[in-house]
Amino acid sequence: MNKLNHVAFIMDGNGRWGEKKGKGRNFGHYKGVDVVKKIVKSSLKLNIPILTFYVFSSENWKRPKKEVIYLFQLIKNYFDKEIKNIVKEGIKVNIFGENNKLPSDVKQTLKKTTKLTTKNKKIIVNLALNYGSKKEILNSFKKIRKKFSVRNFEKNLYTKNMPDPDILIRTGGHQRLSNFMLWQLAYTELYFLKKLWPDFNTQDLKKILKSFKKIKRNYGNI
Repeated sequence: MNKLNHVAFIMDGNGRWGEKKGKGRNFGHYKGVDVVKKIVKSSLKLNIPILTFYVFSSENWKRPKKEVIYLFQLIKNYFDKEIKNIVKEGIKVNIFGENNKLPSDVKQTLKKTTKLTTKNKKIIVNLALNYGSKKEILNSFKKIRKKFSVRNFEKNLYTKNMPDPDILIRTGGHQRLSNFMLWQLAYTELYFLKKLWPDFNTQDLKKILKSFKKIKRNYGNI
C-alpha cells in the first residue's frame, strides 16, 4: 500500500461553473473557496499531511481586471474572517509564488496568516499565488550558481524540506499541468476530472485515494 504524504490540486472550472449557473464567474470563485475549506477539513480527518492548491498563476494576470481584483479580495476576506479557526484547527499555511507583486493589503493578510500558523503541525496547506513553475526553477538555478546538484537545487524550490506530491488532481476537463510544479510532479500520479472544481467533493477525493493505494509505483524500476 502506497504511503500518502502530499496531494496537489489544480482547481480548474470555477469561472465556467459560475457562468453555467447564470451567476457569473466571480460566483464560481466564491463557491470554489467553500470546496477548498471542505477538502482541508476532510484531509485532516484522512490524515493527509500536506495539501497544495494552485490558486493564482503568474499567467492569470491576463484575466479581466475586475475578476483579478475580486479573486484577491476573496482571498483576503477569507483569511481575515477565518484566521482564528485556522489556528485553532492546527493548519499551517504556506504561500508559494512571487508575493511582492500581490496587492499590499493581501500581502499583509497573508504575512499575518503564515506567521500565526507557523507552529501548527496537524496539516500543511500550501497556496500557490502568482506562481509559475518555470520561474521557480530559474530562480533556484540563479541561487545555486556553480554549486549545482539536485539536492542544492531542491533546497531552493518553494517545496524545500517537503516530499513531492504523490497525487495531482486537476478538475475542469483539461489534461495539462499549466506551469504548475513541473519539477516536483516528475513521478506524481495524475488524475484529471471532467467535473468542475465547485462540484468536487470529499467522495471524489476518497475515490482517488483508494485508487492511488492500489497503484504500483516503480520510479523507473521494474
